[in-house]
Amino acid sequence: MEEVRPAGLSLERHAAEVVAWQEQYRTRHTWRVLRAPPRNGWPETLAATYRAIARVSGAEVIVDGSKYASDAALLSRMPGIEGRYVHLIRDPRAAAWSWARNKDYTGQRSLLDSTLHWTGFNLAAEAVGRAHREDSLHMLYEAVAGSPRAAVDAVLDLLGHGGPNPVGADGTVELGGNHTVTGNPNRFGRGRTAIEEDRRWRTAMPGPRRAATTLLSLPLLHRYGYPKGTTWTWD
Repeated sequence: MEEVRPAGLSLERHAAEVVAWQEQYRTRHTWRVLRAPPRNGWPETLAATYRAIARVSGAEVIVDGSKYASDAALLSRMPGIEGRYVHLIRDPRAAAWSWARNKDYTGQRSLLDSTLHWTGFNLAAEAVGRAHREDSLHMLYEAVAGSPRAAVDAVLDLLGHGGPNPVGADGTVELGGNHTVTGNPNRFGRGRTAIEEDRRWRTAMPGPRRAATTLLSLPLLHRYGYPKGTTWTWD
């Protein structure tokens, strides 16, 4: 934050400015951002943040895990920054079940709210992918968890990165320190860790709620190859 804060402006004032700028870059604005981004300070601040991270860390590749397609839509308009886009999709019923549970680090969403957000976020990510077909890929969470080494290979290929794949042949990865600000508490995990699909929703989610989520998400559910039922395997 110190790297990108304008001179003479407190962090609190700068943070308030950023929040105001971001109001014009919500997920629902992704299509407009792809055509012509609103003219405020957010694009320059985001680009400056990326450059500061690269300068301080020495990294050539920065992974932005903030998940906002509207920010991804900005990448191609940032001088000196090459964008690559990974659209990661999870079964909407698993997402609805996860959002319905109490968590200390985030709020809850109703089934309807969760599924509408799932639909909106995925449609926005699709729009970014269509605008950058050669630099994009989409992946299903369940397939990634089933074959994590192959999934990471695909991402490394997308980046044109010749580095070694950190995922072992047994589907485990060595976790070290990271700099994520918020999210699932498992981000604090360290050491050798198995990458596994969280399947608890398949038995824990009540049938009527599962059926309602299936109905609400049916068009994209079919597009992404998810079955209407809950028993399947991924190659």
